[in-house]
Amino acid sequence: MDDNFYLALVDKFEKSSITDLEFSVGKIRLILRKNGAGKGEPTPETKNSRFPNMLRREAAKASSSESTLSQDEVNKILAGGISHKKDETHQEAPALTITSPIVATFYASPGPDSPPFVRKGEKIKKGQTLCVLEAMKMMNHLEAEYDCEILDVKASSGDLVEFAQVLFEVKKI
Repeated sequence: MDDNFYLALVDKFEKSSITDLEFSVGKIRLILRKNGAGKGEPTPETKNSRFPNMLRREAAKASSSESTLSQDEVNKILAGGISHKKDETHQEAPALTITSPIVATFYASPGPDSPPFVRKGEKIKKGQTLCVLEAMKMMNHLEAEYDCEILDVKASSGDLVEFAQVLFEVKKI
């Protein structure tokens, strides 16, 4: 969703008689309350008005988040563009993960005496080898799909990794 969607949402909220609106998509959770509105359950009008239908569909698809944005934070975000929020300490967006596409043996380096392909804190380029995954005597090089910084390596050389197991936490750059 782009900035125009959020701006339209806030505009419709301000013009409506709705007093509370809660909206979440992925890690973003947005709660809007008008002055004097209670902090209890959303009003029946919030649940049944026409424009939140799309929001309820989007929110049903999204996972819940533990963080809540205040009206001031919402205004700041909308004024300067959308940014994701990890937690109440205002850290950056959550790390992205790179997972194993197959069941295999994980190798962090090309050989036992070689340095690892990547290390924690290292910035890597799209197409750079992250690790080797051995399956059925085939050595498969897992490459970065985008430029990123390695935040953490979640597997050790020689580990058997499962399909979709997290191998790396990264931050896109």
